[in-house]
Formats: sequence, C-alpha cells, structure tokens
Amino acid sequence: MPRPSTHADRSLLASGRALYAAHGSAGLSVRRVAEHAGVRPGLFHYHFESKDAFLAAVLQGLYEDAYAAMRAVADGPGVAVERLRAVLSLLGRILREQGPVIARIAADVAHGEPAPTAFVRANAPRHLALLTGLMAAAEQEGAIAPMPPLRRMGFVMGAVAAPLIAGRGLLALQPEHPLLSQLVPDVLSAEATEARIDMALRALRAGKESP
Repeated sequence: MPRPSTHADRSLLASGRALYAAHGSAGLSVRRVAEHAGVRPGLFHYHFESKDAFLAAVLQGLYEDAYAAMRAVADGPGVAVERLRAVLSLLGRILREQGPVIARIAADVAHGEPAPTAFVRANAPRHLALLTGLMAAAEQEGAIAPMPPLRRMGFVMGAVAAPLIAGRGLLALQPEHPLLSQLVPDVLSAEATEARIDMALRALRAGKESP
C-alpha cells in the first residue's frame, strides 16, 4: 500500500533524478539521496520498500514525462508522416537533454542492475509501438514506401537516435580527441539531428519510386 505523501517522497524522487546519471544504481545509496533531499534516511524507508523500488519510481517518472510528450504529438492533428517527423524531432531533443541518464541506464543494464533492467524491459516496447504505429499509418496514407516494420524502425533509429547515443559516449571517453572536434555541431546538435530526420524521411519516401 502506498504511504501517504509528506512531500519528503517528492523531494527524494527529485534528488534521485538529479543524482542518478552521476552515480548510477550502485552508487545511489539511501544516505546519499536522503542527504541531497534534506530528509532523514528513515523517511526513505517509510516511503519506499527498497532502493530498487525507489529507482524504479525515479526511472518510471522520467520515462512517463517523455512518453506523455511523445504520445501527445503522435495523437495530434495532421497527416501521419508530419506527426512522425514531429515525434522524431521530440525524441532527438529528449535524447540530447537526457543523454547522461540514458547512458547510465545502458551501463546499469550491461552490469545486470535489476531495477534499470526491469525498467527497460517494461518500457522499451511502448515507444517502439508508438513509432511503428506512426510509420504504418504513414505507409497506409501512401506517404512512405512499404517495408517490414522492424527493418524500417532500425533504419530510422540508426539515423536519428544512434548517432546521439554513440556520439555522446565517444565525447565522454575522449573529449579532447582532434577527430571529435566537430562532433557537437555535426552530430549532437539540434541542427544535425533535424537534418538526419529529413534525410531519413526522404529515404523512406524515395523507396516508393524504387523499382
């Protein structure tokens, strides 16, 4: 049964959001979170059954904010291909703004941390379904070429999301490397992301004319 809120739970969750990217699942101790939130550690245990339950709430809160924004755009007015473009643009912005959190989730999953792993398993299908649904609607409207859904998804995510995730990782590993001097303007910037979205959608449209 959920505990009644004393506002301490909200402060703890806000601190979890602020600290997670830097410390990850292993480093996000109860004491660290409580000190950051300015509350007694006992209140942590009052509101959350365990650290994993707390982490699940932190990550789910972050995801629900992003998913709700994407869902609102996807369900908005206009033809499907324009709504798809708007969702991809929003996804790019989310990835740029939340890059450190996404990188930390990926690292925690790679290390087998239970809360981030369960979070990804539960939520990855949701935004994939949203995007594949938009692409199917655009295909049905005749705006893009027919293609197996996962093949099309792999192409679009390779163009839009993968460079943001991989580029940020490279920049974190070797920020002073001369070959990476143009990484921000050419790969990680909003302008570069929008250009890749336009190229990806042109390619999907061009497939309609392919022999």
